[in-house]
Order: sequence, then C-alpha cells, then structure tokens
Amino acid sequence: MRDLGAGFRYLLKGQRWVARHGRQYGFGLLPGLITLVLYAAVLVALALWGEDAVTWATPFADDWSSPWAGLFRGFLTAVLFALSLLLAVVTFTAVTLLIGQPFYENLSEKVDRDVSPDGHAPESGLPLWRELWISARDSLRIVARAALWGVLLFGCGFIPVVGQTAVPVIGVFVTGFFLTEELTAVALQRRSVELRARLALLRSRKTLVWGFGTPLAVAFLVPFVAVFLMPGAVAGATLMARDLLDEEIREDGEKGDQAATTLPRPPSGSPSPGR
Repeated sequence: MRDLGAGFRYLLKGQRWVARHGRQYGFGLLPGLITLVLYAAVLVALALWGEDAVTWATPFADDWSSPWAGLFRGFLTAVLFALSLLLAVVTFTAVTLLIGQPFYENLSEKVDRDVSPDGHAPESGLPLWRELWISARDSLRIVARAALWGVLLFGCGFIPVVGQTAVPVIGVFVTGFFLTEELTAVALQRRSVELRARLALLRSRKTLVWGFGTPLAVAFLVPFVAVFLMPGAVAGATLMARDLLDEEIREDGEKGDQAATTLPRPPSGSPSPGR
C-alpha cells in the first residue's frame, strides 16, 4: 500500500512542479489542445454520422421487421461510439506525446536537472527524427495492447453483474497502467530503456504504477481535464522514472541545500495487465 500512495504523490508533485514553472506549463498545454481539437472533431462526426455509417455497413438488416432493425443498428452505433471513446482515452496520451515530443522532452529534462543532486539530465544522443520514430513505433505497440484489452473488457461487460461492477474497475486499472507506460517513456527513452524493459520495470512496481495512473485515467475521462493535467503528468512520470531506476531524487528541486533521497524499493509483484 505504501507504493500506491507514493505513486499518487508523484502525480501531485508533478502538478506542483509545473505550477512553479509557469512557462514550461504553458508550452506543455499546446500539444494537448491540438490533440483535443482533433479528437473532438472525430467524436462529433461519429455522433452525427455514426448511425448512417452503421446503416451503410449493415444492408442485410434492411428487410428486418420493426423494431429489430432499429434496435440492432442502435446497439451497433452505441458500441461504435463506446469503443471510440475508450480508444480516445487510451490513445490521447500517446498522440499528445507524439505531437508534443520536443515540448515534453524539454520539460522532462528540466525536471531531471531540477531534482538531480548534480543537476544532470540523461540524454539519448539520438537525432529528433529518430526519437520521433521510436516514440511512434512504441506507442503503436502500446495502443495495440490496450485495444486488445479494450475489446476483451467490452465483451466481458455483457456478463451479468460482473460486467457492470468488476469490469469497469478493471478497465480503469488497465488504462492507468498503459497511461503510466506512455508517460514514463518520455524519461526512460532518454535513458535508452527499450519498451520490453520498460514494461518489465513497471510490472515490478504495479501498485506504484496504479497509484500514479489510475487517478489520472479517471481524471482523463472528464472533458478538457487531460489537456491541463498533461504537463504535470509528464513531470510526475519523470520523477517516478527516477524512482523506478533507483536514481536519487532531491526532495525540493527549488532548493539546492536539500538532501537527496531515494524511496525504498519493495519486492516485485505478480504480472500486470501490460503482459
């Protein structure tokens, strides 16, 4: 339970860090705003023309008697919108990080310098195009994993009682895990930690990951909130990445006379949903 609270504290510390660094926060808002406009346009289009698209895709139901055709197509329209909303939540972070790679890379580096006892920030040494390629490739892999979980959980949602109680809770924890992976990737990629190693690292501290990612996943369900939390989420994920790698963290980055500390590392847990 200690790690669960530690993960949530990293989320809060990240928000406090960007609050103290207004310029970094302002730049960090831009990618989220761009992504929000793109996603909002897609979801509005689905709301307006989703039923027409379903009708076009199901010509075999034209001859069905009333009300079965309408009920069937209404159900498929709801499924289409629900899946699109789930994918929007899961992929929002990946797309925002891809669009804002230079912004968030710079923000993460500044956090590292601020909390490092020697003021050092690890660098990948790769050109920007290479970093963008690696980020896009890894994001697609994570989105594919998240989509598989989304389809599985959506199917389980039809199970009586369990589908209306346990499945939504599991879905939030799964989403929180993948959100955390995408956010910590900004700092871990600069340290040349590959995707497979990142997932193994996160699985070893599941409660820490859930403490950070689960409340963030819930917050991201609220319109516009994700845009304003993204800069702080990147900052907090950078702090958590240092903890995962046992790097020293100066408790107060604003004061150089503070002692450096490293949070204790609990025993590894069982495999997480990312497997």
